[in-house]
Amino acid sequence: MIRFLQTPGPIKKAVLGSMLLVIAAAMVITLVPGGFDFFTASGGGGRGTLAKVAGQDVTTYEVEQLARRIGRQQFPRGFPDQFLPYLMQNAANSLIMQRAAMAEAERMGLRVSDAELRDELHQGQFGTALFPGGTFVGPEAYEDFVAQNFSMSKTQFEQALKSELVIRKLRAAIESGAVVTDEDVKKEFQKQNTKVKLQYAVLTTEDLAKQVHATDAELKAFYEKNKARYANSIPEKRRAEYVLISQAEMLTRAKAQLKPEELQAYYRQHQDDYKVPERAKASHILIKTPPPGPDGKVDQKGADAAKAKAESILKQLRAGANFAELAKKESQDTGSAKMGGSLGGWYERGRSGFVAEFEQAMYAQPVGQVGDLVKSVFGYHIIRVDAREPAHVKPFDEVKDEIATALVKQKAASDADALAAKVQSQARTGGLEEAARSNGLQVVTTDWFGRTDSLPGLGLAPEFTNAAFAANKNAAPDNVKLQQGPAVFVVTDIQPARTPTFDEIRAKVETDYRQERAAEMLAQKTQELADRAHAEHSLTKAAKELGATVKTSELVTPASQVPDLGSLAGPAAVVFDLKRGEISGGINLGSTGAVAELVEKQEPGPEEFAKQKDQIREQAMQKLRSERMELFVSMLRTRMEKEGKIKINAEEWTRLMGSPPPKTS
Repeated sequence: MIRFLQTPGPIKKAVLGSMLLVIAAAMVITLVPGGFDFFTASGGGGRGTLAKVAGQDVTTYEVEQLARRIGRQQFPRGFPDQFLPYLMQNAANSLIMQRAAMAEAERMGLRVSDAELRDELHQGQFGTALFPGGTFVGPEAYEDFVAQNFSMSKTQFEQALKSELVIRKLRAAIESGAVVTDEDVKKEFQKQNTKVKLQYAVLTTEDLAKQVHATDAELKAFYEKNKARYANSIPEKRRAEYVLISQAEMLTRAKAQLKPEELQAYYRQHQDDYKVPERAKASHILIKTPPPGPDGKVDQKGADAAKAKAESILKQLRAGANFAELAKKESQDTGSAKMGGSLGGWYERGRSGFVAEFEQAMYAQPVGQVGDLVKSVFGYHIIRVDAREPAHVKPFDEVKDEIATALVKQKAASDADALAAKVQSQARTGGLEEAARSNGLQVVTTDWFGRTDSLPGLGLAPEFTNAAFAANKNAAPDNVKLQQGPAVFVVTDIQPARTPTFDEIRAKVETDYRQERAAEMLAQKTQELADRAHAEHSLTKAAKELGATVKTSELVTPASQVPDLGSLAGPAAVVFDLKRGEISGGINLGSTGAVAELVEKQEPGPEEFAKQKDQIREQAMQKLRSERMELFVSMLRTRMEKEGKIKINAEEWTRLMGSPPPKTS
């Protein structure tokens, strides 16, 4: 805990990211698909206003940024372009409801005081980072923490945290009336723990599609009727020529040109960068003292016992006991105890984050020796200073490789940019081929490529394709920075997106026609299967007559997954209402239709109920709270839309989403 702020790496980033998500989505993430990110939503100079909520803008820029962030979370390997309108709607609804919730909280008079904010920073999820060991890290470290992990100022961070606390109060007010009765708990227990065994018959659109046959005339009519479905389904493609200024080659060249005197000059000019303040490493054993009671008084008996224990440990150490073994066994600082008392790493004087008594001892005790007991607000510390360094400037030999790497990167980037600018200028007057030849470079000519295609020598390069698809045909050569280095390019040809002819996509039209007809047949055939099974009192016989597949399940609960039926918490949940030997109606499962017969039912006993009732009650309470929140959000949006406090810019919505905004209910 003490070392959290000083520990770099992906683990810290992940932890902080999850903290940020909690702050961002405390209310709306459970209500709107796709979640919500307060800090993405808190600003942005957009291209237009998508909505106004209680006088506050929800901009197109905010929605696009949040939609792409949601897309990256849900599709780490990249998401198809056709999913973007769906993600946009999720993002827009999330941002609208966040603004609405804050406006409602303000209307209800919910506020967060500075004292509540301080308490949250100290005792909440950021407490271990900002108050290690109960001591504030200091204003400078606090600002660094916020800037490095959330890319915002301290004021913005505190305002965001206050907003989250307001939302927390709003949620508590909404959920406060949720009550779960004993009868509710018993019903939920029965529902979760009842087991059934089924015989079921299944029909699928895949099987039914094989029975669908179509003439060319039918397929052409289907194509014409659904032409909008295929509009511009052949995407725009482009051709381009480009010259890549290889960053790797520029690094090699810069490294060969680097002179020793340049390293020395850089070192002299940047002495402050290599200053190391006085610092120390230490280990400790902590024996805690009881905290003051509500009356401010300390349990003296407990405090005396803590001191006596600490003195006993100190005596053992001075008699030759192993420090690390005693720390693991006796220290009440669990974080350092696991490492034999070591606090790890170097700690700078004045910036260690330790309480004053601890830091004073760390810089006063002789290295390698165990000092006298040190008393702090946490209890008694037994400290061993493991190493100490005076303030100094790192010698040149220690940092010359670091300087060389920095100078080579700097020079390579500068030279690459200069060469790219030169090639671009020459290409605008004499053509890209001549500019490349005069600089010893190669021109790459592409075949037709789309926005997501791989390019020769570049691979997947979204920066390049974005620039290329924004350029005009045969426009003046442009320059784009890539991971591999800058590239100078010109778009030589454009093939606009177009709607394919019937002959070009006949196979797809036939597949779509079969699937659509099969879906229509599925509902009809499933109902026919159910009707025959009831009339003949035999599911097996009816299934055989209609060519349905019959299967038998194991004993299953509502939480189970059954082949072809899927989750029994879904539409197939009707089977739990059947009596033994009873046959269900048709069960619509999307691309599957089914009819089920109950073979066996086992209901749980009272002993099992006694074991689970507390857990079931908590689950039921959580569900009821979520339902209350969903109802609140739905009613809040409806009311604010009717009052004119939520106004959607229909033109901007349609442009962004590809369809008009939903009508107010």
